[in-house]
Amino acid sequence: MFSRVARPQNANAFGQLVKNFSTTNVANRKVAVMGASGGIGQPLSLLLKNSPLVTQLSLYDIVHTPGVAADLSHINSAARVHGYVGPDQLADSLKGSEVVVIPAGVPRKPGMTRDDLFNTNASIVANLAKACAENCPEAMICIISNPVNSTVPIASEVYKKVGADPSRIFGVTTLDIVRANEFVADLKGLDPAAVNVPVIGGHAGITIIPLISQATPAVSFPDDQLKALTERIQDAGTEVVKAKAGAGSATLSMAFAGARFAFSMIRALNGEAGVVECAYVRSDITEATYFSTPIVFGPSGISKNLGLGKLSAFEAGLVEAAIKELKGSIKKGEDFVAKM
Repeated sequence: MFSRVARPQNANAFGQLVKNFSTTNVANRKVAVMGASGGIGQPLSLLLKNSPLVTQLSLYDIVHTPGVAADLSHINSAARVHGYVGPDQLADSLKGSEVVVIPAGVPRKPGMTRDDLFNTNASIVANLAKACAENCPEAMICIISNPVNSTVPIASEVYKKVGADPSRIFGVTTLDIVRANEFVADLKGLDPAAVNVPVIGGHAGITIIPLISQATPAVSFPDDQLKALTERIQDAGTEVVKAKAGAGSATLSMAFAGARFAFSMIRALNGEAGVVECAYVRSDITEATYFSTPIVFGPSGISKNLGLGKLSAFEAGLVEAAIKELKGSIKKGEDFVAKM
């Protein structure tokens, strides 16, 4: 069971993170965004550019990146921005990077599941992972590209193929936590910036497991309301896809969540102790070889995996249901790389 004290520091979100590091402990950190011209990549890059935690921002995509970089470079914040476009500039975009955030890929459309994105996004992530392994093997790799349940195993297998260490590869599931915090706060009349709900498992459908019993501050719901809340958190991505009526998927909220994850990683690299985020990583916590749990970040990536904590009977049932789904997604990713 992990301590409530060690949970992710969500209070005041970006404002607090920026305040904490506006004058002290700011290291020279280079962050690369792969897929920087896309619906997630542009707002994510804006948030990173605005943070004093980032002093070099490298933007890569297959189109439009010089324009995005030029636009961002006019903002009067410390980070220096460089844009790279096309396969010929991929290697240069990654050299010297300490944190790489990967939102590259095609977005979901109405009627699509994250798994429907597999064939296109699997190839994109595999190619980017190979470039990372060859050009910045010590960097922390933060994968947003869906389906995360498969793309993280893909990146890890690519790293193994080229002889790089895959222990610094993380699946970004932070949007599930952000959503859970907001939905719980709304139901209970709380400040959403002061709520923290750990979300474990994976990042699709029934593999998304919000641990309402471990929320801070402590909350409780009748069984029927708890079931409805859990299902809303699990299906929140589809809620956005439907609301956008074919115009895209969750981009702004995902950019917020991706930036939060990157900032937490940089804080840990800068030596801050006790930085915790849930992340989808290779794990022996359950029968699934990849599983999201609260992770204590450190200068080398994973300092400690805090595990599942004490689960309610309802949550234990959710974990059991998620394992089979996760195993299938993991195998699909590993098989993809084996056939490359």
